[in-house]
Amino acid sequence: MELFVNFIFNVIGYLALAYLFAMFIWIVMSFVGGRDSAFGEFIGSIVEPYLSIFRNIIPPIGMIDLSPLIAIFLFNMARQGLNLIHAWVLSLL
Repeated sequence: MELFVNFIFNVIGYLALAYLFAMFIWIVMSFVGGRDSAFGEFIGSIVEPYLSIFRNIIPPIGMIDLSPLIAIFLFNMARQGLNLIHAWVLSLL
């Protein structure tokens, strides 16, 4: 049972890490260009629904949009919370 729980939490953790990398790629693409490519549109379709929540709440300061920083910070906190839940579930077994 412990092996199954570890597998599930590892899969979720790796998917969350991949999503975090996709957000970083999307942010870098905003500086260097390439959002109009097929790859850029694919990454945008994945990360924009999450990032748009923060863009609606946090207004840009001049030309600088800080909402992706807040979004990544909160996403990383959720990943750490997932690790705590994983440890708690393992302590119950």
